[in-house]
Amino acid sequence: MTEWLQCIECGTRFDILEVRYTCSCGNLLSVERDGIVDRDAFDDRRTSRAPIDQSGVWRFREGVLNVDRAITHPEGATRLYERMGLLFKHEGENPTGSFKDRGMTVAVTQAVRVGARAVACASTGNTSASLAAYAAQAGLRAIVFVPAGKVASGKLAQTLAYGATVLQIRGDFDAAMRLVREACDRLGIYLVNSINPFRIEGQKTIVWELLQDLDWSAPDWIVVPAGNLGNTSAFGKALREAHAHGWIARMPRLASIQAHGANPFYRSFTESFGTRHRIAAETVASAIRIGDPVSHDKAVAAIRDTNGVVEEVTDAEILAAKRTIDGLGIGCEPASAATLAGVTKLKAAGVMREDERIVCVLTGNILKDPEANYRAENVVEIDASIEAVERVLA
Repeated sequence: MTEWLQCIECGTRFDILEVRYTCSCGNLLSVERDGIVDRDAFDDRRTSRAPIDQSGVWRFREGVLNVDRAITHPEGATRLYERMGLLFKHEGENPTGSFKDRGMTVAVTQAVRVGARAVACASTGNTSASLAAYAAQAGLRAIVFVPAGKVASGKLAQTLAYGATVLQIRGDFDAAMRLVREACDRLGIYLVNSINPFRIEGQKTIVWELLQDLDWSAPDWIVVPAGNLGNTSAFGKALREAHAHGWIARMPRLASIQAHGANPFYRSFTESFGTRHRIAAETVASAIRIGDPVSHDKAVAAIRDTNGVVEEVTDAEILAAKRTIDGLGIGCEPASAATLAGVTKLKAAGVMREDERIVCVLTGNILKDPEANYRAENVVEIDASIEAVERVLA
C-alpha cells in the first residue's frame, strides 16, 4: 500500500517522509493511500497480545500509518458507556487522560521516522501533556507553548512531570500557535499540533473504534466538542473512509459543539460557512478556548460530508452537563461536557430525536481540570465527634 501527503484544495502530492504541514498554496495537507482496507484484520487484533495490536490506534494501522514500530503506550481501547439513553465514548481513559494520545502516538512515530530530535506544540493543556509523555518515551526533547495563566493545573502538572520545557506566552492560545509555527520553521523542530496531518490519522480511530464497539452498525449521530477542530476534521475523514471501504452501510451525522465564548466555527456555520470567523475566545472549558481554529477548512468538509451541524452552548450549560456526567460516575473535564449540553439543546430544537442512537465523545479525564470539580455544598467541616456526624447526616 502506498501512502502520500496531499493538499486538500489543489490536490498536489508530496512524499510521505517530507516534513511539511501545508501545501505550497497555503492549504492543509491530508494523509492519503491507495487500495481498499479490509476491516477483518482490525477485529482479529482485538484478541491479540502483541503490544502494537493492543493499541486502539495501531490496531487500525493499514488505515493510519503502515509501520512496523510505533511509539505507543498503548493508547485507545477506551470504553463505550450507555447512560440516559445515550452512548458515551470516554477518551479520558487514554494514558495521559485525553484523546490527544491517539493523534500523538502517530505524530511522534512519524517524528522518529523522519529523524526529528525535538518536537513542539502550542496547547491549552491536553496536547502538551500528551506530547511530553510520548516525547519522553521516544527520547525526544519536548517544547510546549502555552498561554500564561490559562492552562488548568492538572494539565500543566502532567506536562512538567514528563519533562517538557514549558514556554508561557503572554497571550492566548492563538498567539501561542502562531509563535510555535514560526519557531518550528526557523529552528527545525517537528510540529505536532493538529495542523500536522498525522495527528488527524490517529484521531480518526476514535470513530473507527466506536464503530467497532457497535459491531460496525453506525449510530445516527456522533457528537464532539469543538475547539481547534482537529477532532471534527478527523471524524469526517474517518467516516468518509469507513463508508468508502464498505465498513458501514450509512454515514452518521456529526454534531460539533462549541462554547458560546469560543464559537468562531458556529458563527461560520450560521452563515453557511461563507465567512471564516476569528475571535478572542473565553470560556470555562479551557480545552476548547480557541478563537482561530487551524483545522477550519477540514472541519467544514466534515460537516458538509456528513450533513452535520454546529451548535453553541453557554458555560452554565456546560457546567450543568458536567455535573450530570460526573453524577453518573463517569466524570469528565468541562470541554467534554459540551457534548451532552449540545445534545440537550439540539433535542429541544427538534434537530435530534429521542429514538435516534447518539454517541457523545468525552475528550478528557475528570482530573484534567481539578478546580472545576470543587462543589462547596458537598464539603462540610465538623468537630471530631460522632454527634457532629449525626447532625450533618440526619
